[in-house]
Amino acid sequence: MNKITRRQALGTAAGALSALGTAGATAHAAAADSRASIPAGTVDEVYQGRRIRITPAESGGGHHGGHHGGGHDGLPTVRIDGRELHVMRNADGTWISVVNHYETYADPASLARAAVRELQGAVLAPFAPMGGTA
Repeated sequence: MNKITRRQALGTAAGALSALGTAGATAHAAAADSRASIPAGTVDEVYQGRRIRITPAESGGGHHGGHHGGGHDGLPTVRIDGRELHVMRNADGTWISVVNHYETYADPASLARAAVRELQGAVLAPFAPMGGTA
């Protein structure tokens, strides 16, 4: 009668767990590599059926006191379905948008999601500061 010893059972279990761990680490590394093409600080997601894209600011500096978005003054560019959402950063580091000036958000991503909820399916109107065209 062949009986498996405790040592053999533990060795078999350890080998199986090692194989599973290696497979899991390989899958995780492959998933991490697929996300490597998105630049750091960039958000590209679909939230409640609307595409939100946030790209980090390309340069510092600023005009109009650092209040207008578009990536030209140190603020990220936030777009909902391809239309730019005007965002502003408060002195305390929180964020507001033209969709709702009364609530502050911790980051541009949560601000964009709140704007999508507030729009309730409506198209974001173009922002044209100082009477210009958007």
